[in-house]
Amino acid sequence: MERRRGRRRGIWAIVLLVAGGVLVLGGTVHSAMSAGDSEVDYEKHRIAGDNMRPAYAAGDAGWFSMGAAGEELEIGRGDVVLVSVPEWRPGGPMLSRVVARGGDRIEHRRGEGALRLNGEPLDEPYILDRSVPAVVPFDVTVPEGRVFLMGDNRGNSVDSTMHLSADSGTVALSSVRGEAVVEPTDLIVAGGLQFVGAVVFLTGGVLGVVALVVRRRQPAPAQPAWGAPAPGASD
Repeated sequence: MERRRGRRRGIWAIVLLVAGGVLVLGGTVHSAMSAGDSEVDYEKHRIAGDNMRPAYAAGDAGWFSMGAAGEELEIGRGDVVLVSVPEWRPGGPMLSRVVARGGDRIEHRRGEGALRLNGEPLDEPYILDRSVPAVVPFDVTVPEGRVFLMGDNRGNSVDSTMHLSADSGTVALSSVRGEAVVEPTDLIVAGGLQFVGAVVFLTGGVLGVVALVVRRRQPAPAQPAWGAPAPGASD
């Protein structure tokens, strides 16, 4: 009976070792395929201020894609970005939303309930109070290589509308440090596979050692002494 248990442990050890190795390899391959030719850097930042409510409140933690080394971030309209503008916020980078890119005309006419992007009303379901699309009127054509930024909390936000006298409130794309992401899922999936695989592999290794120890402790079957009569033999 004990020998059978040891054999079963050995079989389970082999199964777990193989499964663990496959999971670790799968996580490594997933990570390499997700990264492509260059590895994307992710950073977690604590949000300061309430200019991006309701999406982000002061004290919230957010993940940001910082792009790959030597490559520029691909920033589009509606993206939430981490931007460094010392003239606006000397203490460090701040969070804001891109409402217009180079070549766009963005405007707010007093009394209207929405911004106008290239002459058309801009739907912004993410802002805190949709009845307040902006607190000041403006009409800006964004130069190439720059963006126009606004916070979602339009009634209390340090953004392009508060700095219209300098470059019409626009900010250079080079000032954008990162793009907000829900979570770096590629890292989570790859890391999760590798972690689970390592645990399974180690468990298999432990079972294999236990099975080997049990088998070595098995008493060898007794052999009859040389010349001794076989059981049941009579004189």
